[in-house]
Amino acid sequence: MLGLIAGALTTSGYIPQIVKGYRTKKMNDVSILMISILCVGMFLWIVYGYMVNDLALLISNIIGTTFLAMLVTMKFHYTDGKPVDVSKQ
Repeated sequence: MLGLIAGALTTSGYIPQIVKGYRTKKMNDVSILMISILCVGMFLWIVYGYMVNDLALLISNIIGTTFLAMLVTMKFHYTDGKPVDVSKQ
């Protein structure tokens, strides 16, 4: 139960950024490098959660990865119509 609560709290941390990006239609200040690193980390947590059969790890990281995918989509869609230069992240 504690793992599910912790997962819900940490995963919900992405929601304010998603809401702000959707409302403002601006994602210039969001780092694609940060999102990418978090995505890889969460994917590894999913693999680990599967290996140790930990439902809390699986659920929270699958939801977190979904939120990060939304942020990536928004980043490419709402960044001033210009290609994103990942070297400046």
